[in-house]
Amino acid sequence: MTATPAGITYAQYLGLDDLLSAQRPLSGLHDEMLFIVIHQTMELWMKEMLHEVDYAIRLIGKDSFAAAYKALSRVGRIQSVMTLSWDVLSTLTPVDYLAFRDVLGTSSGFQSAQFRELEYRLGLKDEAYLKQHSPGSDDRARLDQALLQPSLRDAAAEALKRAGFDVSGGTDAAWLEVYRNADAYFELYQLAEKLLDLDDAMAMWRHKHVLTVERIIGNKRGTGGSAGASYLRSTLEKRLFPELWSLRTDL
Repeated sequence: MTATPAGITYAQYLGLDDLLSAQRPLSGLHDEMLFIVIHQTMELWMKEMLHEVDYAIRLIGKDSFAAAYKALSRVGRIQSVMTLSWDVLSTLTPVDYLAFRDVLGTSSGFQSAQFRELEYRLGLKDEAYLKQHSPGSDDRARLDQALLQPSLRDAAAEALKRAGFDVSGGTDAAWLEVYRNADAYFELYQLAEKLLDLDDAMAMWRHKHVLTVERIIGNKRGTGGSAGASYLRSTLEKRLFPELWSLRTDL
């Protein structure tokens, strides 16, 4: 019997029966639960970030900047929480992890479709990662769609275009002009700072991820066949909005 809103319980509203039964350790070892909970929690936070980023993209498309700032600020706070979660995972020692690592098989965070979808929706659209997901699968369909949809980066460029800037050759000159005349383009200036906040937070998340992996498994290969920490280190220079970083030199 389905509960009505008036009679629904806390557990029913949150679907706790499903949520709290989704942790199914395979090794029987104590520390595997932490590993599962941390990664499931990150996937939930990524779901919320995708929800907020999609909303922000639509708001920017309507020049509703104040509401978009709120959504982007929420994403930034979530990123901070996710970065802190690596500290919790780092309580897992190498001995603890290696005791159950074999039960992971070929599964790996490298295969997270939501993380890749988030990158695509933010503007890092590297099609090479599609090969991690089988054609015809639900995950592949979502990623294919995310590649086609306007990203946050696209939305910001369109906002500059609507404000009269020529962005046919890129947004570098436009953003530099916004910063040089911040009072005249204050909404765009504020948008740029929110975008940089996200970029900064993403870089911090990546950095802490590398440190945590190095602390737990050193430079071993990842369970899914990735190069592990060495691969993660190669992502540290990724930027969502490199022009917002470089313009600081030119101001």
